[in-house]
Parts: sequence; structure tokens; C-alpha cells
Amino acid sequence: MTAIEFTHQVASLRPTLRLFTRRFTTDREESLDLVQDTILKALTYRDKFREDTNLKGWLFTIMRNTYINNYRKAQRARTQRDDTKELYYLNVEDTHTFNKPESSVEFKEMWRNVNDVKDELLVPFKMYTTGYKYHEIAQHLNIPIGTVKNRIFHARKEIQKRLVGYRDSE
Repeated sequence: MTAIEFTHQVASLRPTLRLFTRRFTTDREESLDLVQDTILKALTYRDKFREDTNLKGWLFTIMRNTYINNYRKAQRARTQRDDTKELYYLNVEDTHTFNKPESSVEFKEMWRNVNDVKDELLVPFKMYTTGYKYHEIAQHLNIPIGTVKNRIFHARKEIQKRLVGYRDSE
């Protein structure tokens, strides 16, 4: 398939892609951006497309992955969206002060309960909560991935039991 044929086929699927964005967002602007990003990536990585592949499915996969990556990026950045006219909230000075949980007694007591869990369970749990993936933890600790998942599950259960007991004792 030539570059021109590929471009025409991708362009002809634009309305279908627009409809597909409804699975991810109801925001019109975000939807249009997602379609645009998808088409841009498809055209950029045209050489990765194989002739025997379903083009529409390939584009849907690109769109889904783009949406997920954008969502994760936004979560990491903890950005807030300002939909007000003239971006009012972004221009308002933040005069709020918040208590830091590290200074609260309850926070310290909670972490004491968490840290009382045996190391065999706590190490994979802490690695997971700090962003490591299951396979990375398994590789680092030199244990099977199933064992990692099991230990994280049991660590959660143990911590939940301890925290419920802590709440009841207040």
C-alpha cells in the first residue's frame, strides 16, 4: 500500500474514530484531540502497519493506548482542568494552607501498623505502592511473579486487619 493510499484510508476512518472516542470521553475537545493524536501516530508509524492487519482495529488500538497514556500522565501530574471562562481558577492565588499528614499522630500510628507487617510481605507491598510493576519486583527479589502478587495481596489484608483494629480501639 502506498503512502497516499494509506493516508486516504486513515482519513476515511476519521468519523469512525470520532465515534469510538465516546468510549473514553464525552468532552468534545478531548475527543477531537484524541482523534488527531491517533491519526498523527498512525501516519508517523505507518511503516509499523502490516498489510494483512485490520486498519480500523490498528487505529482503535492506537487510540486506546493514547488515551490510557494521556490519562496516566495526567494522574501523575495531578493537573486540574479549568473550564471556566478566562481560566479563572488558574489565575487565582492559592491562599489555602493544608495540614501535612506526616505531622499528625494518626498518620504516624497508621504507618507504625503498616510497618509491623512481616518483611516478607511488606517489601513487595512497598515496592508495588511506590510504582514498581509486578515483574520488576519479581526480578528484584528473585521470586516468581505469582508469589509477588500473593504477598502483596496478603500484605493488604494484614494491613486492613490492623487498621480496622486501630479504628476500633479509638
